[in-house]
Amino acid sequence: MPFRVLVYSRTTAYRHDSIPDAVAAVRDLGAAHGFEVDATEDPGVFETPLGAYGAVVFLSTSGEVLTPAGREQLTAYLRDGGGFVGVHAAACTEYDWPYYGELLGAWFDRHPAYQPGKAVVEDRGHPATRHLPAVWEFTDEWYDFRTNPRDSVRVLVSADESSYEGGGMGAEHPLAWCREQGAGRVFYTALGHASEAYQDPGFRAHLLGGIRWAAQSD
Repeated sequence: MPFRVLVYSRTTAYRHDSIPDAVAAVRDLGAAHGFEVDATEDPGVFETPLGAYGAVVFLSTSGEVLTPAGREQLTAYLRDGGGFVGVHAAACTEYDWPYYGELLGAWFDRHPAYQPGKAVVEDRGHPATRHLPAVWEFTDEWYDFRTNPRDSVRVLVSADESSYEGGGMGAEHPLAWCREQGAGRVFYTALGHASEAYQDPGFRAHLLGGIRWAAQSD
């Protein structure tokens, strides 16, 4: 079923150089797979009801990016069955809003240097992971989180900290997960730091699966 996606990439803290390529990749996915994409950095868009969208994507947002009215509308949207997708620095967002931390599952803490490593696919029964190998070799920042979300989310992919330098979470290190919020669905992936990720077929399929699942279209 056709649906629309709202891609939001506003930043008030660190800004990733990859954002234009990331937005372009989501537009490409929409064109190829039959969903419409609106992209914005205007917080005013969130001050009106979001029900026209099958999913809202926070694409490497950072800092405080919503107004009080925007927070209310996003909360109502998820409560009523909307989909939310967080990509990479979406975990570096809205630290002052407890609801957002619950929604996403965990906030960013730190990361080691950008480097190759291995991700372990724990759950291949999800549209974001069913195409992936059991061990996914990737290059990224391998985010550590302030808390481990495992008890409150469905972990899809975790980091093998023995495959790179500087990991800080140990053997229990989720990287991508999903959960439900009200009647809505939430998907998050910590991957997607560099522009190269958005040209990678495996990552693009990972992102597509997350968007379609959140929009309840897969």
